[in-house]
Amino acid sequence: MLQPGKAVKVCIYLSDGATHHGVPVYSSILDFLFYRGVSGATVTKGTAGFGADHHMHSSSVVEISDRLPIKIEFIETREKVDALMGKLEELAGTGLIESQETTVVKPAQSSGQKKPIPPAHLKIEGKAQMMRIYLSEEDRWRDKPLYKALVEAMRANDIAGVTVYRGILGYGAHRRIHKDTPLLSSHHGSVMLSAIDTAEKLESFLPIVDQMVEEGLVVFSNVDIIKYAYRPIDSPAD
Repeated sequence: MLQPGKAVKVCIYLSDGATHHGVPVYSSILDFLFYRGVSGATVTKGTAGFGADHHMHSSSVVEISDRLPIKIEFIETREKVDALMGKLEELAGTGLIESQETTVVKPAQSSGQKKPIPPAHLKIEGKAQMMRIYLSEEDRWRDKPLYKALVEAMRANDIAGVTVYRGILGYGAHRRIHKDTPLLSSHHGSVMLSAIDTAEKLESFLPIVDQMVEEGLVVFSNVDIIKYAYRPIDSPAD
């Protein structure tokens, strides 16, 4: 964490279209800084400019240029900047890197200065249950897709986790084949929600499913938990 006092500000100037191993360079640099523990970094995009090739680049309603200037800026200690600079030069390629001495008057702080609460073990040991819900993408609940509403309801009711899968081929009670093709609407297929938690939690949630799902299939099956999750106590959800 930065402390008040002397530091170094680094600015990296890139082209928006520049890539590194198929990924935008600015994204690769931002990931590198994040996972190397840099206190913070900001990416800004210009609306016009030119670089070493001396070609003017600008954006307009008619044509959005992918060669506009990108600037990445961060402030860190001299020691950390020196340790990172070799990799930054490699990632920046033909881009420009500038560094200058600066003074940190007040370092940024995390919102809410409460001491982090240690995570608590989510008590699912060994046996649990899986609930699968089969729906149509067309199904709605109060003006929103039913599968999205169910995910929100499960989250609000503290179900451990849920995943939505989209079918590419299948049929249901009406015996109509649903196939995922470019020629058909992407909103006429089938979806499956898969949720795992204790039997008690899922069974207590079942009345809500009954209220929301007018036509669909709900099945339960026993599962063995192999990997345990952790859940913070009395802390805001992500």
